[in-house]
Amino acid sequence: MELEHFFQCPYCWSEISMILDQSVAQQSYIEDCEVCCNPIEITPIFDKRELIGFNSQSIEQ
Repeated sequence: MELEHFFQCPYCWSEISMILDQSVAQQSYIEDCEVCCNPIEITPIFDKRELIGFNSQSIEQ
């Protein structure tokens, strides 16, 4: 099961969305911003497939 989640890029402050996998309770991965292409560390937390926490932070280059 997947969920589309909207948030602001920590680099360019554009509103972007990412598809999150609700089947994994706690995860962390890196995706590029679809606007400015900078890498963002994404950390969603799910409980019973409900998003209960979300963090997005810049990756120092």
